[in-house]
This record gives sequence, C-alpha cells and structure tokens, in this order.
Amino acid sequence: MEIFHKSYFYINKKLIFETLKNLFGEMKQFYKSKSLLRLSFLFVLLFSVITVVNSCKKDDDDEFQDHVVQFEVKTTSGGVIKAIVTQVGTVKTDIFDPVGTTWVSGEFFVNSSQAQLNLDAKADLPQPDSELVINLWIDGEIVRTDKKKGAGPMVASIDYSFLEL
Repeated sequence: MEIFHKSYFYINKKLIFETLKNLFGEMKQFYKSKSLLRLSFLFVLLFSVITVVNSCKKDDDDEFQDHVVQFEVKTTSGGVIKAIVTQVGTVKTDIFDPVGTTWVSGEFFVNSSQAQLNLDAKADLPQPDSELVINLWIDGEIVRTDKKKGAGPMVASIDYSFLEL
C-alpha cells in the first residue's frame, strides 16, 4: 500500500513550475506588447471624445443671459415731464421733475433672471396734439412703446418680463 500511496500522490514539481514560468512569461510579454498599448490608447481616446462631446452639448434649459437695457421718455410740443418711475426686478427708482422734454436712462446690464422691467411716466401736455412717448430698449432695439396723446396730465406705462419670451 505504501508504494501505491507514494505513486498516487507523486507530483512532478518540475512540470508545474515550468508551466507556471511559461504562463507568467507569456503574460509579461502580452502586457509589454504594442497591441495592448494601442488598445489602451484607443480606449483613452474614445473616453476623451465621449467626455468632450457630453460636456459641449447644449442643454435644453437656456441659461439666463445679460441684456443691455435703456429707458426713454419724450414729450412733444412743449410738454413737461413731471415724474418717472423705473423698476428693474425689485429695485424701484423715482425721478421727479427731470429737466427737458426728453429723459434717457444710461445703458445698463440686466440679467434675464431679474424677470421684470417697468417704466411709468407722467407729463403735463399743453395741446391736444401733444404726445408723451415712452420706450424700452433691450439690446439696441425698442421692444415696448407706449404713447399718450392729448392735453393735460397724461400717464404712460410699460411692463416687460423676460420670462414671457
């Protein structure tokens, strides 16, 4: 039984170590091969392209934008501007008795997140054909106008919201 026991459990260590040595040698050669380097480069390039394309695609939600805004109030035929009220977002400004028949605010930037612009003007007009005209300029174009014609005190008003576009 001893002879059977020894031959049954006999392991050829030299064969196993040679096989493992060859296997590790082939793996080492595979990892050093140019085909693996090319494959790795291809995966890195593909990942980079996908990342750039995803980061550059336009979102469905438009971001808020800055706009150049200007208010304008005019009278004709000797009209006198008595009061002007402007509101940008939640900031309100009152101007009483401006000098001249025309008043123009300076150009200023408004982010469309402010949402609401308001302009109101009151003027005393001397003749039935006198006019009070107020304009709202956004990005160099008149987007709203209100005209009042007649004699006596007249009030014109403009309301504008960027969210209604």
